[in-house]
Amino acid sequence: MGKFIKAGRVVVLLQGRQAGKKAVVVKVFDDGSKVRPFPHALCAGIQRAPLKVHKRMSKKKVAKRTRVKPFLKYVNYNHFMPTRYQVPSELAVQTFATDQQMDTPDGRIEAKRFVKKVLQEKFAAPPADKSGRPSKDVLYLRKKLRF
Repeated sequence: MGKFIKAGRVVVLLQGRQAGKKAVVVKVFDDGSKVRPFPHALCAGIQRAPLKVHKRMSKKKVAKRTRVKPFLKYVNYNHFMPTRYQVPSELAVQTFATDQQMDTPDGRIEAKRFVKKVLQEKFAAPPADKSGRPSKDVLYLRKKLRF
């Protein structure tokens, strides 16, 4: 069977503080690592999704409602569920965070800021798919999971 959990795959986390939140796989560790001897992935997700905006809202209110609170986390394969969605390659998911950044608290903060900036840009103007419409994958990632 082929490997389908690759960088860019949208997943739903099932366990822990971020349970029920959507995330994107940044880097996979199929064979584990020395620190984590089990298959896992580095995921960048959305802790607080943006809210709906209307045409008549002020720019200040729109800016506040479109804010995103991201998170970065190493997650065991057993603790997330892959979806059929895969974010477009132009998001350059592999650049979201590195292992060196994840080792230090300052590096994590820096990586989170970068993820926040990229996601807010892409949510405001989603990249187009082949037919010219906004990418369904990015729109799915933006919406809060209803359950």
